Amino acid sequence: MTARASDIEKAAGVLRTGGLVAFPTETVYGLGANADDPAAVARIFQAKGRPTSHPLIVHLGGAELLDDWVEDVSATARLLAERFWPGPLTLVLRRGRRVPLEATGGLETVAVRVPDHPVALALLAAFGGGVTAPSANRFGQVSPTTAYHVGAELGDAVDFVLDGGPCGVGVESTIVDVTGEIPSILRPGGVTREDLEAVLGYPLAVHSTSGVRVPGQHPSHYAPRARVVLVEPEKVVAEAALAQELGHQVGVLLPPAFTDAPVKAHAVVTLPGSPAAYARGLYGFLRELDQQGCELIVASLPAEEGLGLAIANRLRRAAGPRLTA
Repeated sequence: MTARASDIEKAAGVLRTGGLVAFPTETVYGLGANADDPAAVARIFQAKGRPTSHPLIVHLGGAELLDDWVEDVSATARLLAERFWPGPLTLVLRRGRRVPLEATGGLETVAVRVPDHPVALALLAAFGGGVTAPSANRFGQVSPTTAYHVGAELGDAVDFVLDGGPCGVGVESTIVDVTGEIPSILRPGGVTREDLEAVLGYPLAVHSTSGVRVPGQHPSHYAPRARVVLVEPEKVVAEAALAQELGHQVGVLLPPAFTDAPVKAHAVVTLPGSPAAYARGLYGFLRELDQQGCELIVASLPAEEGLGLAIANRLRRAAGPRLTA
């Protein structure tokens, strides 16, 4: 689905007057505000119930705008921007004077990216500026991958919702810190570690926590209402049966290798074999199990390579501090 030109112009007008617009990206739907307007940016935190110390991402219409918003752009940063923008890669750089501290959680660094979605790019072009946008959901909960998810989650806290259909990637962007001499991954996402390393020519570390605060590093994040319990793949069926026998309403994310196994549970989602399809559907699967009344979800981590690294990261955050049964 592609939003009408009139809807895009209306959304741009809402941004100009300090309003909030939910819009599609290739990763998830974002909740956008004028990045030049501190009062508008502050509304994002209110709508989401998000701590003001938790930084946001500034979305730009093209890599050529980077120097308008940041300082000290290294050759590495320009290389990554050239290779992966538009796309699901966010770069952390030194904040330019144009970026309000409200958008950075008070930090002197800012996260920026160029989304790879025709509706998002059309909105950014029509608006003519940067749009600060986290995911369009309540803080810490499952990210939205359709316009329906946005409305169900945030309701009238959003001034306008641009419907661009389901998101193609389904998990958030990869965040790479390029403020130092050696870049590092602060959040795995839609651009894989392997793809980044192929361009840079050396291995990258992945940090679950860092001195630079970025989106997605809260101990509990991307979480459904149901409690998520992670076990080894071969233990998913047995763990689900035990929890069901103990009286829980159990949902199961069933690994593809066990599709023929009988499962005793309230609801079962059989996972696709493709990591790309799994990533695209992950948040929808979690929402589905919530909607079916599950109070506990049993899942396992995929192999942490390619998009599997991002999926595993989201499941760990959804499980929170209590990772295993």
